[in-house]
Amino acid sequence: MSNGWVLPDEVLRDAPAYTPRPGELADLELLLTGAYAPLTGFMTRADLVSISRRGRLADGTPWPVPVALQIPTALAQGLDVTDPARRLLVLADAEGAPVATLDVTDVWTVRDGIAGAGGTVRRLGDGGHGPFQRLRRDPEEVRALLPPGRVLGVVADRPLHRPQLAQIAHAVRTLGAHLLVLIPVSEQPTGGLPSEALVRSVFAARDRMPPATIVTVPLARRRDEISDALLRARVAAAYGVTHLLSTGESLSGAGLRVLVPRELAYDNRDGQWRWRDDIPPRNRRLAFTQQEIDDHLDRGFPLPEWHTPPAVAKELTRARPPRRYRGLVVFFTGFSGSGKSTVARGLADVLREQGDRTITLLDGDVVRRELSAGLTFSKADRDLNVRRIGWVAAEIARHRGVAVCCPIAPYAQARATAREMALAAGAGFLLVHVATPIEVCEQRDRKGLYARARAGLLTGMTGVDDPYEVPTDAELVLDTSTGTVDEAVEAVMHLLTETGWVEPRLQPA
Repeated sequence: MSNGWVLPDEVLRDAPAYTPRPGELADLELLLTGAYAPLTGFMTRADLVSISRRGRLADGTPWPVPVALQIPTALAQGLDVTDPARRLLVLADAEGAPVATLDVTDVWTVRDGIAGAGGTVRRLGDGGHGPFQRLRRDPEEVRALLPPGRVLGVVADRPLHRPQLAQIAHAVRTLGAHLLVLIPVSEQPTGGLPSEALVRSVFAARDRMPPATIVTVPLARRRDEISDALLRARVAAAYGVTHLLSTGESLSGAGLRVLVPRELAYDNRDGQWRWRDDIPPRNRRLAFTQQEIDDHLDRGFPLPEWHTPPAVAKELTRARPPRRYRGLVVFFTGFSGSGKSTVARGLADVLREQGDRTITLLDGDVVRRELSAGLTFSKADRDLNVRRIGWVAAEIARHRGVAVCCPIAPYAQARATAREMALAAGAGFLLVHVATPIEVCEQRDRKGLYARARAGLLTGMTGVDDPYEVPTDAELVLDTSTGTVDEAVEAVMHLLTETGWVEPRLQPA
């Protein structure tokens, strides 16, 4: 690997360490491999300002999007950019293993508690770990393997079905080019699939495509499609691509030619994929949308062979089995005394009776005692408590169990984080808002919490002196003051059945 170097142990021991966020770690690997050339590190403030104003680095070099690193202000305050001995920052991976150093030459305030840090990065050690490491090749190594002449690049961020394979084959024939397939991999699911599943699905289509070189690249999603497309084109060019097959926007200034193919359709007359307008409407079948593909997989319907090669369909079914076989997080939220724990326990009991999957109930009070002992009821600690619940629930669902959670979870961002964790684990997430009016909750008040809060003996009580952010993204809203617990459980089960997460129950005779 390029940029490897050795530092004295005492330098590494004394330097502060920091683990960047997943997108920053992806940028770090691309910087270290040379895929972001001519960049050699995270951008300084001057570079970021220059890009926002004129699309160029501070030295005038064209560059499409920011590549920045943010660190806690407290960490930045311990760095001194004027002292070479105190400006070194060790960057670690998600497991805490050092992977690179950042020679910090610029530090600035981004917002309260967050600072920007720019400077040159250099690799520590011999490379990373994880699935399909053999496919993570440096651009220099890949360019040396490519034959002379044109190279058609394809960024396979989704599985390749027959329409895409036909477009690729046509472009390769037209250009007389060698095919280079770049598979984006990241911590987050790519195209709805974990990265490993995406790689397997692309390899499953290999016998349906022209001879190809296949590599994986740690490309994380940006905030908008244009930035994604521009950066992907830049990385593709670094790997030796001369022409890029794209279904998105035209990428002016990307440094290579971008081909936007015409739409294909399946011709019922001879079973070939042709340009859509060349087939009479009565004889053509249109390619599935991504939503239609997902719907087939979620409901357990087979993907038809005219649309998807069987080997690819097999990999997709393995990675995205029908919903009734996948992990699920059912997340109840509501005021104390709203009935969410009672309904959650009832739901867990019904699901256990069916016996289809393992069921774990993460009750708010039990979690507070066993997992979050010592946490207060400050906003930061409430968020941390919900984050812990979300992480445990996602791990349960990752292994295809069902986690039923019932914390108060008063803040929208913490609930959104729990949802993101579940989706990143390839599981489902259903938010149930138990919207029982607070007046009813106070009347119940079996623990005496509301009475103590009203008397000033308890602070941080949700609904009294601490806010509850009403969900706007709940899949189901319940009110236990207008119905029985059994009716509420039945409403949740109806949702799970209608959306395919559980099979319909057989009613006893």
